[in-house]
Parts: sequence; structure tokens; C-alpha cells
Amino acid sequence: MKLSHILILTAIILLTSCGNKKASDTADFVETLYKPEYASGFDIKGAKDRQSVIITVQNPWQGADSITSQLFIARDGESAPEGFSGQILNGDAGRIVAMSSTHVAMLDAIGETGRIAGVSGIDFITNPYVVAHRDSIGDVGYDSNINYELLMSLSPDLVLLYGVNGANQIEGKLKELDIPYIYIGEYVEESPLGKAEWLVAIAETVGKREKGEAVFSEIPKRYNALKEKVAGTALDAPSVMLNTPYGDSWFMPSTGSYIVRLISDAGGDYIYKKNTGNTSLPVDLEEAYILTSQADMWLNVGTANSLDDIKTACPKFTDTRCFRNGDVYNNTLRTTAGGGNDFFESSIVNPDLVLRDLIKIFHPELIDEDFTYYKRLK
Repeated sequence: MKLSHILILTAIILLTSCGNKKASDTADFVETLYKPEYASGFDIKGAKDRQSVIITVQNPWQGADSITSQLFIARDGESAPEGFSGQILNGDAGRIVAMSSTHVAMLDAIGETGRIAGVSGIDFITNPYVVAHRDSIGDVGYDSNINYELLMSLSPDLVLLYGVNGANQIEGKLKELDIPYIYIGEYVEESPLGKAEWLVAIAETVGKREKGEAVFSEIPKRYNALKEKVAGTALDAPSVMLNTPYGDSWFMPSTGSYIVRLISDAGGDYIYKKNTGNTSLPVDLEEAYILTSQADMWLNVGTANSLDDIKTACPKFTDTRCFRNGDVYNNTLRTTAGGGNDFFESSIVNPDLVLRDLIKIFHPELIDEDFTYYKRLK
């Protein structure tokens, strides 16, 4: 065999082997690349001398117990470990379908909205990039009305999923279609900063973990500075009532919930102390009326945009002190014609702005800036 043929054959063998590097064993992925400080539902690990990573997600929906899912991101020509049973993403995700508006906000926070190929319920999304690219971003639908033909036509590298009370019902179909997915479990985090920290997990899927870490690192600084501003001032904490009725019940969050933590950090006093569990509990309308009568302020009143809306929905509650004084606030300052609300979208990565709004409500003398998400109903 000629020397030139030997060299060509050797090059082919080397190229082939480099394009299919074995990633050893799953047990080799013990190097912690990112361990969240505030979030409890994910971590990112790597292996020695490997570029690939594994994102592990724990209990990503309410009521989940010992549920674990993994995404292997294969980089530098490496392949997944033998026997790996999770999802496999080949390279960084260039085209993403985001099934929650919060996923859109996280991609926006790291400057990667250009990777969004599809969303779920585009009319509910407030993000400027998505709004400006409605004609090129596919709306795949939601719940049991997913347009799988459209989903496939978008050629997504990755689908960002969420679960509410169980696994997302499209999970099985995605496996059948061989479309990789990952659960983003910020929904179950009770820490405002923990919810925001999930942006680092999304940043990893697009090869921008360092950018994600840098963006996130500034959020606790801003949040804690506001929190300390309140803590360092001797102020009375106004009592706060939350929500409006749903059917014949009025759901009250637990004392350790996301919104109650925000209220406490903003110098407010959540009025319902009985629920110390990990889910919202219903109270009857009579107890809700008593609580509202005792409260200084009333927040998060459903879709109400005016005091007249409250009067229509809860006529009995118009004689409560907070209603009479006009101390009723809702997080509906930024909404869309289609019914979307930016509070449930971008506030996930802006807990400091939510905290600032609440401080302005409870202690207006401390904040000069205008509201971002909340407004006082008139």
C-alpha cells in the first residue's frame, strides 16, 4: 500500500473516532459545574476531560416525589454513556420550543430569544421579540390541543417543558418523535431567587452557562439590597390579604410560599397564618370576608382592573376597610389583548422588581420609581 493511501486511511480513522468519542460511564459525571444556591430542583455536572454535561432535574412539578429526569448535552463529538436513559441533545440547542412564557423570559434574560422557534399560546406572551416575530415563530398550542405537525415542521433541537400536577402529557409523543426535552421546574420553587436561578439551566442548553451565571449573579444583589433597605427601617408592617374566590372557595397560599416570602421581604404581614404546609388551602367565603375585613391591604385580585370589577365579583367585600380606603392592588399593569400578563412571564427573572413594587405599596416613602407589575385599582 502506498504511503499516501496509508496516511489517508489513518486520517479517516482518526476523524471517525474523534466524531464518536465515548463519554465513559454516567458515574463519571461527578464534577459539579453548577450547584444552585437558591433553587432546589436542578444541578449541572460534567466529567473529567469531557465537554459534554448532564443536567439533572428533580421533582419538577407539584406533588412529585423522587422524580428525576436528565438531559445529556453531547459536545465535541462525544456520545452519551452506555445505558444512559435520559434525553440526549446533540450540541447546543439552536432551535427551541418554549412551552411556558417563563421560558421565553429566561431566554430573553440571557439575550437568546433568537433561538425561539415555537411557543405555546403566542397571544398570551408579552415578550417584544416574540411579538415582533409572530409570523416566523410557531404557536404549537397547549394542553391536549398540541399541533404536532407544526411542532415537527419547526425542527426543534429541544422542547422546554413544565409540569403542574404531573408529567406533561406531550412527553410521550416527544419521545415517539425523537425530539429531546427538558423539564424546567421553576414553577415549584418557593424562593423568588430560586425561581430566577433556573435561567442558568436554560443557559446551559444553549451553551451559555457562564453568561447565565453572570446574569443571575446580579439578581440576588439587587433583591437583597432592597430587602435590607426595608429591614433597616423601623416601619409598621401592614396586614395583607390575597386573592379572590374561585367558585365557592378562596385559596390561601402557605406561609412559606413564593408570594408570601415576597410580602415578608417587602415589609408586609400576610394575614393568614394557619396554612404552614406546602400548597394553597381553600377557605370558605365567610372566613375570607373576615380576613379581608381585618386586612390593611388586598393584593392579587384575579383579573380585576378596577374597584368596580371587585364590586361585581365580590359585592359583599365592598364594605371592608381595605376596599373603602382604596388599598387594593393587582399585578395586571402589563397585560396583552389576548389575556396574557407579564407578571407571570418576565417577573420570574425580575424578583427584585416585584419586591420593589411591593415595597412601594407597603412603604411608599422608600421607593421613588414607578410600578413595574402592580397598579392601584381605582
